[in-house]
Amino acid sequence: MNIEQLRNYCLSKKGVTEDFPFDQDTLVFKVLGKMFVLASLKKWEQGEASINLKADPEYSEELRVNYNSIRPGFHMSKKHWNTLYLHEGELHPQLVKELIDHSYNMVIKGLAKKLRDTLS
Repeated sequence: MNIEQLRNYCLSKKGVTEDFPFDQDTLVFKVLGKMFVLASLKKWEQGEASINLKADPEYSEELRVNYNSIRPGFHMSKKHWNTLYLHEGELHPQLVKELIDHSYNMVIKGLAKKLRDTLS
């Protein structure tokens, strides 16, 4: 998966916007204003592609045990976020998409019902 494929996949989801809320390097995808994917463009350009994704805490632990390329979220809550080191080549693109979907769904699940209903 390259950065354009990541961008297109994220933007194909309902209610998603992209933003640079922190700096000109960190691309953030949000669903209804809440972050679900973060990526450093500088790292992608340097061949060190990685993304931060939200995950259920128990599922996070399971992923970290099963994949060397999934570690506690860099500069994020270690309980709720993972960093996927895509450049290491271990993670199949389909798994990455599933984990993006999981992150998206986790964020939606945490929204107020009124907001969730706007995605229907």
